[in-house]
Amino acid sequence: MTQAEDMVAQIESLGEKLAQAKSSITKRFIGQERVVELTLTALLCGGHGLLIGLPGLGKTRLVETLSTVMGLDGNRVQFTPDLMPADILGSEVLDTAEDGSRAFRFVEGPIFCQLLMADEINRASPRTQSALLQAMQEKTVTVAGQDRTLGIPFHVLATQNPIEQEGTYPLPEAQLDRFLVQIDVAYPDRATERDILLATTGDEDAASTQVFTTQELLDAQRLLRRMPVGDSVVEMILDLVRAFRPDEEGASQQVRDTVAWGPGPRASQALMLAVRARALLQGRLAPSAEDVIDMARPVLTHRMALNFAARARGDSLHALIDETASNLTKSKAAA
Repeated sequence: MTQAEDMVAQIESLGEKLAQAKSSITKRFIGQERVVELTLTALLCGGHGLLIGLPGLGKTRLVETLSTVMGLDGNRVQFTPDLMPADILGSEVLDTAEDGSRAFRFVEGPIFCQLLMADEINRASPRTQSALLQAMQEKTVTVAGQDRTLGIPFHVLATQNPIEQEGTYPLPEAQLDRFLVQIDVAYPDRATERDILLATTGDEDAASTQVFTTQELLDAQRLLRRMPVGDSVVEMILDLVRAFRPDEEGASQQVRDTVAWGPGPRASQALMLAVRARALLQGRLAPSAEDVIDMARPVLTHRMALNFAARARGDSLHALIDETASNLTKSKAAA
């Protein structure tokens, strides 16, 4: 078997396993297929996901289910205004031995796991949110001058209520950029909500089963990075990301008049990985231009900001991304 044939076989096998994972997840998290796929995308890419939605939409339930299905050691932190960095990272305590000697001992915080659920992350102060910056980027934390490695793999799935609600803080831009995708969780449709009512108000709750082991997830993450990406897809990713930088030569007048700051190179990296994950989840061997358009919103929305005038007009980043992506597709087709 050639190297190419071996990769095809691995991708096909992984596609079947991902289908099993989605089926297991939907036993407890009914409907919302788009949300499930985007969350799996974050894990396949080795990244983090930010789930945004009103309370009661099942965000916490989804993360708990993913921990089981993907075979990850998970911890949960409920973010509150009085939460301190040490409550997440851990701290040193002074122990006294039987002989009277004393020594410091490090007590690990809940961040030392493989899947951290940061529940209602925007209810904590910026000081506490900053405790995640190093962890999310470098997969290590520094406490008392010593670097300590986190779980392998390490993922953060954070839930967030809308900023407009009382008692919330906007996340720092640097932290938002560390989330691979923003996952918007909307109200379910009527049929889905009916299924939820019937499944969750009885005397038994559906249970999900483990599909992946930690090693299998790590192997999937490595396989994803080996997937081929055509030059046309690479160029489309570059064109799309750079189109939203208002100071970039060739940026449209609409972007210049609307965007305060645009996505950086980390957005290009995230989009490159996300389109591969979408192809894997759909059982394809390589990503296409359609994948780039589909993943533009979840990858780019939280990495951009509207200027004051655009916010006053009521402009939407979603509409701007969709329109710019559509215009780019038309120009590519015309060329």
